[in-house]
Amino acid sequence: RTENAACCPIKHLTNIFGGKWKLHIICILSGETAQRYSTVKRRLGNITDVMLSQSLHELEAAGIIHREQFNEIPPHVEYSLTEKGRGFLHLLTQLGEWAVNDMKQYSLTPCCAQCLETE
Repeated sequence: RTENAACCPIKHLTNIFGGKWKLHIICILSGETAQRYSTVKRRLGNITDVMLSQSLHELEAAGIIHREQFNEIPPHVEYSLTEKGRGFLHLLTQLGEWAVNDMKQYSLTPCCAQCLETE
């Protein structure tokens, strides 16, 4: 991170949540149940393994998600939101509401019911 990014809240925000996939990942992990890597990948659609791994790693490094590895047979990994990540959900809901209202101006219909649910 650069010195300028450290003093600008918007740059800090985009460093954590910027990119094509991170907000989608948070939305998928917003439920009460931890999600396996394969479930997250399937729900995202056409994301590459490299991009998903990188996005998950960056969100984990920022303290937004928790990664738990199960050394069972077969081994698997599950992801969930941390308290810090859950603290962002109300803002994500507000952004979603704004987007729904904006989409109405263009006669677009939201296709993702989960992202529209409020707690």
